[in-house]
Amino acid sequence: MKKPAYPTLFKSKSIGGLRLKNRITMAPLYLGYAAEGGRVSPLLEAHYRMMAQSGAAMIVVENSSITPAGSGSSRTLRCDHDRYVGGLAKIAATIKEQRCRASLQINHAGRFARSVEPVSASDVPAFGRTPRALLKKEITTIQKQFARAAHRVQKAGFDLVELHGGTGYLLSQFVSPRTNLRNDAYGGSIDNRIRFPIETLKRVKDQVGDFPVGYRLLADEWLPGGLTVADAVVLASALAENGVAYLSVMGGTYESFFLPDVVKKSRRPGYMVALAQAIKKAVKVPVIAAGRISSPARAEAILRDNKADLIGLARMLWVDPHWPQKARRGDDRKILNCNTKCDACFQLVMKGQPAICPRWTKEKRAAYRELFH
Repeated sequence: MKKPAYPTLFKSKSIGGLRLKNRITMAPLYLGYAAEGGRVSPLLEAHYRMMAQSGAAMIVVENSSITPAGSGSSRTLRCDHDRYVGGLAKIAATIKEQRCRASLQINHAGRFARSVEPVSASDVPAFGRTPRALLKKEITTIQKQFARAAHRVQKAGFDLVELHGGTGYLLSQFVSPRTNLRNDAYGGSIDNRIRFPIETLKRVKDQVGDFPVGYRLLADEWLPGGLTVADAVVLASALAENGVAYLSVMGGTYESFFLPDVVKKSRRPGYMVALAQAIKKAVKVPVIAAGRISSPARAEAILRDNKADLIGLARMLWVDPHWPQKARRGDDRKILNCNTKCDACFQLVMKGQPAICPRWTKEKRAAYRELFH
């Protein structure tokens, strides 16, 4: 086989004892493809088949709720009961058929949950709703729910599980000094604020044994008084010490994503790479960098310059599932890139419709709509 145009990008890498055939991973991306009630749909299965056929080494399936009360929407995947294992097993098998590692991200949305009574570390309002601060016994219950959900991921045949500590969801709500105003053992100092995610990791690992557990790490909220890289480094170091398989680094939350300066920042190629680089300097476990890494040349440079160990593609891979194949050949100019000024996919998801890219062919868009119904 001809040598790849970007040798570092296509060099194998091991995480949690698993060999990845290259350094390209799919970062979790919610597109509204699940069926109502959080079940696996034909569209979702077709989507992940295409993502796995791309040639990426690992696909991280979008967040799946550990409890109905922690779900972000009616079309968010669920793994809070054994009845969901069969559907999730289909996704795992679909991905693994393509010689690709399959991971599933599990989550509790906390103050962003579409629940009658959302909960969080503290009663800090979010979008006009005020969550209730969790009691200590409820914290333990949620940790057990994470552990049971991780066990279902294992039973479904996935290779790994990822804890969602990003996007301002519950795990990160405890770490942030902005959303954690507690005065007990889970609040105050950074060592106390990381207690909840560290205990959750330990409980999950006790449940699943040597099954690899990754972590989606919020490194900066990009909000005044919010979580910063300094705090994230403390958490990352503790996660690494407690056996996390990898750290997938990101920045921003639902409260900062649409701020003018963050919108401007997010249009720049590789806008979250500096966050991954800061975390990589502090830990020895593999670090995934994401954030509009649109060109293979940029991905290669990130790896070559030791800013990260793996590349996380989300919309880039969704817009053009042939990205890895084109990268291997050096056909950079043939890659179909996401338009930084387009938010059509987001607008569709907000309306409860499946995300569809305007850059796709008419036939592909029609096929997705057909599978949705």
